Amino acid sequence: MELQQLFEAAVANSKTLSEKPDNDTLLKLYALYKQATEGDNSGEGPSNVFDFVAKFKHEAWAKLAGVSKDDAMQQYVDLVTKLKG
Repeated sequence: MELQQLFEAAVANSKTLSEKPDNDTLLKLYALYKQATEGDNSGEGPSNVFDFVAKFKHEAWAKLAGVSKDDAMQQYVDLVTKLKG
C-alpha cells in the first residue's frame, strides 16, 4: 500500500479509536496531520491570547518545522497503529 493510502486509512481509523487519547496525544495527532497535509506552519499564533487550545495546537505544529510531509505521514500512521493496539 502506498504511504498516502496508509495515511488516509489512518486518518479514518483515528476517528474510530475505542478510547479518546489524552490531550498530548491529540495534539501530536493534530500537528502530524497538519504537517503531513500542509507542511511547515507559516502562520502567526492565535490573536486571542486566551484561546489556549489554539495556542497549544499552533505550538505543537510549529515544533514539527522541517519534518517532511512523508515523514509526518509515516509518524501519523505509526501513532494511530499504536493507539489501535
